[in-house]
Amino acid sequence: MRHGEIQQNVRQYINGRWETSATTGVSVNPSDTREVVAEYARADRHQAELAVRAAADAFPHWARSTPQRRADVLDRIGSEILERRDALGLLIARETGKPLAEAVAEAVQAGRSVKYLAGEALRQGTGDSWGTRAMVRAGLQADVSQAPVGVVGLITPWSSPLAIPAAQVAEALAAGNSVVFKPAERVPACGWALADIVSRAALPAGTFNLLMGSGRELGQALVDSPQVQALSFVGSAAKAERLRVAATARRTRLRLDTGGLNTLVVLADADLAQAVDCAVQGAYGINGHRGSASSRIVVEAPLHDAFVARLRERLATLPVGHALDRDTALGPLPDATELARNLERVQLAQGEGAERVWGGEALTRATPGHYMSPALFLARPTHRIAREALFGPIACVLRAVDYEDALAIANDAPDALNAALCTQSLRHALHFRSHAAAATTLLNLPTTAADDAIDRRAAPFFSTARTGYLPA
Repeated sequence: MRHGEIQQNVRQYINGRWETSATTGVSVNPSDTREVVAEYARADRHQAELAVRAAADAFPHWARSTPQRRADVLDRIGSEILERRDALGLLIARETGKPLAEAVAEAVQAGRSVKYLAGEALRQGTGDSWGTRAMVRAGLQADVSQAPVGVVGLITPWSSPLAIPAAQVAEALAAGNSVVFKPAERVPACGWALADIVSRAALPAGTFNLLMGSGRELGQALVDSPQVQALSFVGSAAKAERLRVAATARRTRLRLDTGGLNTLVVLADADLAQAVDCAVQGAYGINGHRGSASSRIVVEAPLHDAFVARLRERLATLPVGHALDRDTALGPLPDATELARNLERVQLAQGEGAERVWGGEALTRATPGHYMSPALFLARPTHRIAREALFGPIACVLRAVDYEDALAIANDAPDALNAALCTQSLRHALHFRSHAAAATTLLNLPTTAADDAIDRRAAPFFSTARTGYLPA
């Protein structure tokens, strides 16, 4: 797709066929709201039921496929993603407002993830982690094997419209499951582009299905269907909670990824330039639209003022503009709703007494779009801005007396996900690694650095262990 071209024929993919729908929608370029990126079909509940039924019918055949066949299919998908990285990156940039270089990098990550998971299909098939195990009871042994779950429903976010869906589709297929894929309503063209590639990978009809449209309607249809054995959702905490309640009532296997509150800690002995780089990348990269973005930056007192001054200087020079402009560092927010939400966050922070150091204003550019300057605040740990995941180009700096105080502030965070430390002290680095209350810790890196790693713990969600007991 070229710049300015409207993607047409963006339809559902159900049971190996491209299907139209009774209603249609449009996807608009947030860098230039005059430009329509795609006209797409909007699925209804009936089509969701057809997709689930097709996936259920296809599951037994795909579940019995050989690991080599699964690997070959996924390798083909990953290779095509990599071959089309530039076109896919252009589409991502146009539909999300993500700067073009970062959008192309996402396409590369998507392709590499799928090719890695093609190898995972073979590794799972070898049964290296399974096999026969001795039991505590004498004369008895257990034979443990891996089995696919069944029909998997995937509901994925707009912020990473190719890398996350590609990896999750590949994880599910590698384990032998069939898939119903529901991309975020803001990014139908990106979801369709992935389905277009998958459709050429020689999968049995019904093994992979695409549904585009209302998240509330289609997500509810997936939750309600007794034929859906597992659901994976990446998105907001509020939507995740609604899914959790509904899925728990039906005892459906459920995986939720809502991001969390991430903290960058900068000690007085840190390299100042490196620490500022970590803050800019971690807090403002891709407009802060990452579940791992560091909206909280805790700085030890001796370096605090110099760090804030240097960070302010960097933010003042970050170009905010059209996603396809070569010099753009921060693109627009994805739509008017997100822009309004972030501007409201700025007003709330000021109302609570946080000091605005830079930014937080709507911007006008040559093309009409949802532009906002990156916002930086000085805050206290009790301020809402320091206690809520912001998911936008907003961050706050908190002053710490010393390392112990910085660690305490970092650990006083609900829903802690990632924590990073900038320091030259090996003692503090080792202590932080074992005492930070976060799922992931990083040293002299932004909190977002782990996003580029392939999560090898994810694939088991899409499979289950079967145990048979035998006489020893």
